[in-house]
Amino acid sequence: MADTMQDSANPEPITSGIGFLLWQTANSWQRAQRAALAPFDLTPVQLLLLAGLDELTGRGDNSVKQAVLARYCRCDVMMTSQVVRGLERRGLMVRAVHTDDARAHAVALTGDGGRLVAEAMPMLTAVDEGYFKMMGADRATFAGALAALSGARQRVRIKAIAR
Repeated sequence: MADTMQDSANPEPITSGIGFLLWQTANSWQRAQRAALAPFDLTPVQLLLLAGLDELTGRGDNSVKQAVLARYCRCDVMMTSQVVRGLERRGLMVRAVHTDDARAHAVALTGDGGRLVAEAMPMLTAVDEGYFKMMGADRATFAGALAALSGARQRVRIKAIAR
């Protein structure tokens, strides 16, 4: 009886559903990232936080709150705290009480952390270029769709009209 109900509904096999395919793709991409970062003894999340901090401080903000870094990188605050503590133990980042908010931690890259970002980011960029190369002209559309699915707000520029 169960077979009859399944046959009449003609469900799509789980392995051909878009969620399954996205999960498989993400796993494959992450394996490529981990392999590229292995020589640096970094995980993708560690490099994300290091590079995110590098970007934030490059914009002139030398006193970055740890929570601001987490939001900027779209990471969980508690996970960010754990990863930052590990990076601090390795001498790649420093944490201190924030000068303007005693409840917050300020984080900064060390010289070694900055050098590691500069060495590792090209490897990660090469992984992305190679992995998504087959998308060709559809790459920007795909990136936009992923941003929409992840909840990222797209900036839309609207030309002002003179009245």
